[in-house]
This record gives sequence, structure tokens and C-alpha cells, in this order.
Amino acid sequence: MEAQRTGFGVSYEEPDEEALSEKEKKLPFELKRRILLVRRDIPSDENFGCCPEKRSVQELINFGVINLDKPSGPTSHQVSDYLQRILGIEKAGHSGTLDPKVTGVLPIALGNATRLAHLLLTAGKEYVALMHLHSDVPEEEVRARLSGFVGVINQKPPVRSAVKRVFRKRSVYYIDVMEIDGRDVLFRIGCEAGTYIRKFIYDFGEKNCWGASMSQLRRTKVAHFTDRELFTLQDVADAFWFWREEGNETFIRKVIKPAEQILDCLPKIYVSDNAVDTLCHGANLNVPGIARLESGICPEDTVAVLTLKGEVVCYGTAKMDSDSILASEHGFALKTDKVFMQSGTYPAAQRPENPQSQNL
Repeated sequence: MEAQRTGFGVSYEEPDEEALSEKEKKLPFELKRRILLVRRDIPSDENFGCCPEKRSVQELINFGVINLDKPSGPTSHQVSDYLQRILGIEKAGHSGTLDPKVTGVLPIALGNATRLAHLLLTAGKEYVALMHLHSDVPEEEVRARLSGFVGVINQKPPVRSAVKRVFRKRSVYYIDVMEIDGRDVLFRIGCEAGTYIRKFIYDFGEKNCWGASMSQLRRTKVAHFTDRELFTLQDVADAFWFWREEGNETFIRKVIKPAEQILDCLPKIYVSDNAVDTLCHGANLNVPGIARLESGICPEDTVAVLTLKGEVVCYGTAKMDSDSILASEHGFALKTDKVFMQSGTYPAAQRPENPQSQNL
């Protein structure tokens, strides 16, 4: 349902009420219902830039992302290396290590998109785990005790880990017990990045004096990347072969998505064409360069900056909130942190005779 807001020319879509159900089973970023706000309704020149979905396959390989189904056995680093060999690229980076025996969602950024992969780390993750209890426990008690672990927990990383073994706070967003069969408990858990599920299960058993160990673990979500559309290494190899040997792009375009998909968990600002090139040189973003933005942006939030065609220009740190940007004609809106678009992609803006600032 579309709606209009008077004042500064704002249009937006009403949130889908059905999407607001089952809040207790969502990661924090999924609970934020962002509305697209239009500050200036202007078009983008079709002669410059390109919609991400219209990039060539080679461009996707050099600046794309694959939602990979990690197999049991190899390390996450090895899987990234296999992918590099299949696609013939020099760089590929994953967004969070999985133990060798753990399977599931492993988003892998390709080429220059590796510089975006770390942005997924703060959005949370979801796992399905099979826990084996070392004692017989009534089902109702297991469910009640697990629900007590939702919230902030103190966790010390296991002996075999890549981080310093000191207690640290981690958030458990939800736990959903899916099935209990004797001493085996299958449950889904949504948690903050850096939470060790094997250690979580061990600590759960120790605290309740039952004893518990992890039998199996599968990651089902990393931010907005889910297990609903996963691709295996063999899928990637087959898709690449069809494209290279037969010129068939259908399969590889399903497997490799534009790098901008990594940014789906971040709030966004869309800039006018004449603001793009100066941002490409590292300038900060001022209010006049903004055409559209999403609601809910707060100062110090990490924000993705896109063209009106949806191409990533850069990301940065917000210095104004959404309402202030919308209501203002001037102001320092965002500090540019990292630039991705090549200068010259869009024409340079006409500079005033006596420029007062290097910012837009």
C-alpha cells in the first residue's frame, strides 16, 4: 500500500503487517521496518552507470557474492580457496568461520566485494543444533531451561578458537525447540556473531548438572542470507562451465548475485547522479546530494550509499538521523569510510567558482 506524506515531498510504502509476526524468531536487524523516504524525486541518467542486475557475468565474478552451502570436512578458508580456483579469481572471502564439520550458510564475497564481507558480522546468525543430553530430563524442563538462556550470556571461547580465551558478553536473540527425542534435542538459535554454539551447549549442560554435548550443527542464516537458496561448490562449477563453454548465463546469474546484496542488512542512502563522482574521490556527503533515504537512520550508524540505480558507491558513518536529513536543506549527513565505485563512472558535478567545501 502506497502513501504520501506532506511537507518535503516524501513518499513511502506501508510495512507489511504479516512480516511483523513471530518477532521472537527474528534477528535484530529484521525487526527494523525501514520506509523509503523521497527527498528529491529525480531520475538517473541511463547513459551512466548500470543497474547491478544488468552487469556482465565477468563483472559479477569480480564484484559479486555467493550464498554457499558449506560441506562437512573442509575449513571455511579451504572452501573459499576452492571457489577461487573454480572461478579463476585471486580473491574470495567468507563472512564468518564455520568449523570443518559444520555445514550450511557461508556467504562468500568475490573479488573486490571482499571489502564488504565484514559488514555482515554485526547482523547476527542463526543455527540449527542437535544437542545430546547426558541425563534423562523431562521435556518440559528442557524447554523451560533453554528459554532461560535467551538474553545476554557470558561465554568463554573454547580452547580451540581463534580469539583470546576471556569471558565476553554475547546476545542470544531466540531459541526455538523444534523436537525432543529422548536425550536428543533439536533446536534453532539466533545469536550475536562470535557466539560458540558447541560451547553454549556444553555450558547449558554444566549449569543444569545434566551434561550435554553437540552432535550436529548447521548454520541456517547469516544476516539476510538464509538456507532457502543455497548453492554447493558443484553448483558453482557447473554454472561456470555452462557460461564459459556454452555461453549460457542462466545458471551462473542464479548462483552469483551482485555485491550490493551484502548491504541488504544496512540502512541506505541514495544519492543524485551529480553527487556520485565526488564521493568516489572520498568526499563526505552533505544533505543536498541526497535524493532518497531509508527511515530509522541514527547518528553513528553504518550506512550504505547507493546510486539511484542501486549501485554501491561507498559506505560511511551517519552524522544526522533520517528525520533531520529529510527536513534540512543543508548539513553534514555522512562521513565516508570506504569507497567502491571507480571515479569517472558518473560525470563530475559542475563546481562553483568559489567552492567552500570539498563535501557534497
